[in-house]
Amino acid sequence: GKLEKIRLYLIKKLQPCLEDRKRYHQEFASSTSFHGVQNIVRRRSRTHRGLWLLVVTGCLSIVIWQICSRFTYYFSWPTTTTVVVQYVENVKFPAVTFCNLNRFQAHAVSNLQIIFLLWNIVSGVVQKFSMEDKFSQEINDFLLGNQNFSIKEFTRKNGFYLNHSTLLECEFFGKTCHPEDFEHVFTEYGNCFTFNYNGLPARSVSLSGRGLRLLFDVQQEQFTDDPALGYTDAGITFVIHSPKEVPRFDGLGLLTPVGMHAQVAIRQLKSIIQEYPWGECKPDIKLQYQNTYSTNGCLQECKARYIQDWCGCLPFILPGNGTECDLLKFYNCVYPAVSDIEIKGLCTVGTHNSTCPAPCEEMEYPTTVTYSSFGGENAIKFISAKLKKSPEYIRQNLVLIDIKYHDLSYKITQQQKALSVSELLADVGGQLGLFCGASMITLIELLEYIFTNFCWMCIFLLLKAPEMPQWNNPFQNQPTHKEKNTGIQKE
Repeated sequence: GKLEKIRLYLIKKLQPCLEDRKRYHQEFASSTSFHGVQNIVRRRSRTHRGLWLLVVTGCLSIVIWQICSRFTYYFSWPTTTTVVVQYVENVKFPAVTFCNLNRFQAHAVSNLQIIFLLWNIVSGVVQKFSMEDKFSQEINDFLLGNQNFSIKEFTRKNGFYLNHSTLLECEFFGKTCHPEDFEHVFTEYGNCFTFNYNGLPARSVSLSGRGLRLLFDVQQEQFTDDPALGYTDAGITFVIHSPKEVPRFDGLGLLTPVGMHAQVAIRQLKSIIQEYPWGECKPDIKLQYQNTYSTNGCLQECKARYIQDWCGCLPFILPGNGTECDLLKFYNCVYPAVSDIEIKGLCTVGTHNSTCPAPCEEMEYPTTVTYSSFGGENAIKFISAKLKKSPEYIRQNLVLIDIKYHDLSYKITQQQKALSVSELLADVGGQLGLFCGASMITLIELLEYIFTNFCWMCIFLLLKAPEMPQWNNPFQNQPTHKEKNTGIQKE
């Protein structure tokens, strides 16, 4: 009974007759803002109707092809790169970290040749060191006899130091600077010192050609290294980086040999990378021990986490607050753990799905370095008398470094979306308008027309559905007791 009531309601209220449906189609074709459809309906000549049908069909095919190509291009996540050079009145000066290529004081390691190997094992968490098997027995013997030996404290006390005897001159933008203006930091070169580190107020320069001027005395007689391990140079290595980032050497530092004057012209380059899927950066990644994200800082924290889990301690040259590893753990656990991290690729850098993807913003300082011999004959005599050192000593120990901005400008390299959502909609709307004269109102008209016909089809299918069988009561057709009695009497 309910199904029949529904059918009657649909027939009377919602299901239009055939003439009403034809009239609706005719009115839609005559009044729609979709160009060309009206000409198909109103033209009396079949030839004209056929031509207009071909025109409308061709334009519609072109529109569909163009729209599909634009969506395909959009979902390929295209990008463009723009380069902008901005000139300013002053520019912030970067941080500069300096290290002596001769890492240890000669008197401290004269009887401890094994110190060089131990330090290379310790610094191997930053840059992997290839150790030969012939040194294994020497290291084992030393570790067994010096279990409380701390390579960290030994390096801090007996490594390169910065005072007025090693830093003879320091001048920043016409003002004298002192060794106290440098921050101590451990790198693979042992004791290093950073100028303009993050704790100081930001320094800036307002004239190109002026910046930081330093005169070092590397004191080759006082500091030494092991040439058997490949450390054969003498001089200063330095790296220029953002004050908010840790220095990264990895064999990429700039070198200034003794007896040379290095003129370093720097530029500031800021790179802005789009987030995935347009670029390779992830803006939600944060570092635990640094305020600014960098791939180098992320890589160090990644190694620190794995080594902390595997060895239960933390190397002192990696960021963190864990228990410091002693030499036995460095040799027996940390060094093999670093090899496993590199072999298994547990800490990867670069793409968005790596452990440390590219930063969304990165500050770099491209450099141009030129060299000249330090001092002419008269200058050497003057400096020799001033320092009370021989001319030969000056040529073998002094290093002069000038670090200056090339000009007061910075370059911004920005990765941008080649096609935004608004531009995609504008392209689609332009194609619809050019070939079909359609707009958003036209699309709504078409959707309304399609929805109306869909509803009519659903109603038609419901009306044509087979009727539900009526299941009678099993006792309904059986004669009652009264009917039986009546039948007997009739007989």
